[in-house]
Amino acid sequence: MIVNGEPADIPAGETVVAVLRRLGLDADAKGVAVAVDGEVLPRASWTSFALPPDARVEILTAMQGG
Repeated sequence: MIVNGEPADIPAGETVVAVLRRLGLDADAKGVAVAVDGEVLPRASWTSFALPPDARVEILTAMQGG
């Protein structure tokens, strides 16, 4: 699996919430978005969506600044 462009040792079938926790991110935090294989996942599906083998996951967090 690829997470944010880097190989990651995450098994297929893991949920998006589980991946966020592995990365130390709070799934309930505002400003977090997740895309799998180029498709943005609705937050409501993060607890049930099972990541497929060889998925490309992008996790984006909003940052303040200028």
